[in-house]
Amino acid sequence: MTHQDPYRLTAPPADAPTGGADDGPDAVSRGDVLRALLWALVVVSAVANMTASFGGAPTWVHLASGVVTVLAAGTLVVRALRGRR
Repeated sequence: MTHQDPYRLTAPPADAPTGGADDGPDAVSRGDVLRALLWALVVVSAVANMTASFGGAPTWVHLASGVVTVLAAGTLVVRALRGRR
């Protein structure tokens, strides 16, 4: 009996039957990759904003990292709300 891990981001085993690009529960969709990239962007831009605050960076650095954080987080929220329909 094999264990199905829904959070695994690896390709299916070589002996698994293949039929299409998004075949089976082990396939990683573009939406999963985009969600992971958006979360990474939120974390990186928030850390950049915090670092700029402690480092005394110019205002435009705070604004730029804040805008990136808000856009990425907003995109995650919109995707989550659309996914509930």
